[in-house]
Amino acid sequence: MNEEKQTDLEKADIKTVLTKLDVNSQVGLTTQEVKKRLNEYGPNDITAKQEPMWLKFLKNFTGPIAYMIEVAALVSAFIRHWDDFIIILALLLFNACIEFWQESKSSNALAALKKGLAPTANVKRNGKFETIPAKDLVPGDIVKVRLGQIVPADMRFISGDYASIDQSALTGESLPVTKKTGDEAYSGSIVKEGAMTGVVIATGSHTFFGKTAKLVASAGSKSRAQEAMFKIGNYLIFVAVILAVIMVAFRVYNDLVAHTFGLNTALSILQFVLVLLVASIPVAMPTVFSITLALGALNLSKKKAIVSKLSSIESMAGVDILCSDKTGTLTENKLRLGNTVLINAKAPQDVILVGSLASNKNNNDPIDNAVLNALKDKDKLNEWVTDKFIPFDPVTKKMEAHLHNKKTNKSLWGIKGAPQVVAALATDDQVKDKVNEITANLAKHGYRALGVAESTDEGKNWTVLGILSMFDAPRPDSKKTIAECKDEGIDVKMITGDDTAIAIETAKKLGMGTKIYNASKVFPKDLDPNNVSPKIAKLIDEADGFARVFPEHKYAIVKSLQKQGHIVAMTGDGVNDAPALKQADCGTAVDGATDAARNAAALILTSPGLSVIQTAIIEARKIFARITSYTVYRVALTMNIMFLVVLSSIFLNFQPLTAIMIVVMSLLDDLPIMTIAYDNTYISKKPIRWNMKRILSTSSILGLFAVIQSMLLLTIGWLSVKNPGTISFFTVNSTGQLQTIMFLQLVAGGHLLLFVTRQTRWFFQRPFPAKILFWAIVITQVFAACACYFGWLVPKISLGMIAEVWIYNIIWMFILNIIRMWIEKVYNHQAA
Repeated sequence: MNEEKQTDLEKADIKTVLTKLDVNSQVGLTTQEVKKRLNEYGPNDITAKQEPMWLKFLKNFTGPIAYMIEVAALVSAFIRHWDDFIIILALLLFNACIEFWQESKSSNALAALKKGLAPTANVKRNGKFETIPAKDLVPGDIVKVRLGQIVPADMRFISGDYASIDQSALTGESLPVTKKTGDEAYSGSIVKEGAMTGVVIATGSHTFFGKTAKLVASAGSKSRAQEAMFKIGNYLIFVAVILAVIMVAFRVYNDLVAHTFGLNTALSILQFVLVLLVASIPVAMPTVFSITLALGALNLSKKKAIVSKLSSIESMAGVDILCSDKTGTLTENKLRLGNTVLINAKAPQDVILVGSLASNKNNNDPIDNAVLNALKDKDKLNEWVTDKFIPFDPVTKKMEAHLHNKKTNKSLWGIKGAPQVVAALATDDQVKDKVNEITANLAKHGYRALGVAESTDEGKNWTVLGILSMFDAPRPDSKKTIAECKDEGIDVKMITGDDTAIAIETAKKLGMGTKIYNASKVFPKDLDPNNVSPKIAKLIDEADGFARVFPEHKYAIVKSLQKQGHIVAMTGDGVNDAPALKQADCGTAVDGATDAARNAAALILTSPGLSVIQTAIIEARKIFARITSYTVYRVALTMNIMFLVVLSSIFLNFQPLTAIMIVVMSLLDDLPIMTIAYDNTYISKKPIRWNMKRILSTSSILGLFAVIQSMLLLTIGWLSVKNPGTISFFTVNSTGQLQTIMFLQLVAGGHLLLFVTRQTRWFFQRPFPAKILFWAIVITQVFAACACYFGWLVPKISLGMIAEVWIYNIIWMFILNIIRMWIEKVYNHQAA
């Protein structure tokens, strides 16, 4: 059904709707007509494609870093370094398994949406009602809905007294909405009271529910961690290829000049080039990333936040805008009575008593509960016997109780309802005017109003006692949390389906901005949520929130903010939130959310309130800091190894490391570093995100000085080997010993470099390294020293020489730390 026709059917009068749909409401559609329309419009269903588990697993072997590691594994197999091949393959499988395990906890969002659809429908066809599968409904079908049923399609009511329908999961409205003849009901909403008959005006993907499903299918944000690893990988491969070309050209030239170039020489050069390329690939980087994120997710689960998408953690660290739902997140989702405005009553409790007597104690209605909870002396209710109770009628907009007193037998009739209806019972025009004035003032400030009146002569004369004001109270922690978010550089925007006045009043109580707009007036009817106009985009950025929002509005708000360079977190709990939750960088399903919202979200809260999200963001910043400190360390160390090998080959015609040394060194450097997932870090007061220019330049400068550190030691050692006795303080007897010295220098210097990169101040200042990280490095260094002393896999060197290498590294640790602090100072000055 085209959009224009559906819009007409939503707005047109019922007679016109039935005419356009060519249906007789007394007979319904014929079987032949149903078949024709089913072919034309398709089934009343949404398509949820379930990706096979094997395909999900294989996808973890795709991506730039994964491809690089796979090439490294193939190269290792080609040159028959089977130990390298097994280690690299194990890291690749380990990383893929972690990603698969984490993602398997998050089911398909569209499949979850389908659960919210009605399974069957009571439809009139060929003149009589029958129960059929809801997917077989077509536009024009006459359908009856009653208490407890899910509305099976978008429809307009054509008969019946009333129906109270809960459409909060679709629209975000906090209370059930009363529907009468002519009103529209949305597919997926639930009938709470009453029964009505309607005509289907839209099915399947054309329904309000179906449009939401379409948005969910198209939504999704990119992983910044994947982009970062791609850039890091490209950078390292680029540097490695340039160095390899230089080294090959130099070696070939020398061999040609010396007339020693042959097949064996070519294979030797090729083998070492391949080893260099393998060394340039940070094979453990995805594993370190995955372990750090997985352990962070485990820690977050202990703080009532379950991560269903690992990549969302690093996005969370950079969140600068938090779009928060109002009801249940900022507020308690529980109506309370505010001030009671007296008209003819002597005390507020007198008004509340009559209001309580005119309430249904067993219906668990939020309004009735609010009134009953406000009554201080509950025993007074026991003094009265209810003779007759007339429940709330959406036509008369009131509920009424006829009572008598147990002791005195005094008659009392009480009414509670819409203020204008209660005011109409008064004979005094001044009372009516006063009620209207009070109601208008309460509405202006975002309060709901209830009028209460009593009669002591069985309804002949009524006395308006007063007006009860009601509001959804803010959660006790919300105001403090919002203030803390502001201090941490996070702008909180309220996005709600409630009325604008209610949203503004709630914002005032929470210390938020009050530039909150009615979404229906801001966004055009023909809104393309993927492309809003520059004028609306600017308004979205500057607004403090939006009220009366629909799913496409929420999606458009998130998408627009992302296009303007923001990293956006979005909270929600209903079907209407699912598209925006999936599109957001960090979609967050709040406590009690529907399955659709939970499956679309990257973070699922198991405790109510905004404070859990704030805690999650702070934790994410810690995790991000660990990952960036590792990245700087890994890139700098990799550059150190590559340049050392190439420069030594060119200028000294010497291979400072054997192939096995490079592999063992990579393992000794990276395996203990995986414990960085537990490290203590400085918590940024502002959102942090991948700044590749800063990360790569910092690591390159540190890498450059690390190369100077290594080359200086290599040069001293080389002179000692070639000219024995010339350097008295550092005696090296053979090139084999020199290779071991360089091996130890890189293993020890690498870990000392990590202590430098994890801080932007002196390495010995707080926060200190986590115990597990510190001792993992200590154990690794003891093992490396033992290997060098006892000659495991490397030529032996003395304890004195091991001590000299360590003293040399510690001196350089201070030099590198000064350089690190200088880099930070320059960048901070530029940022200021």
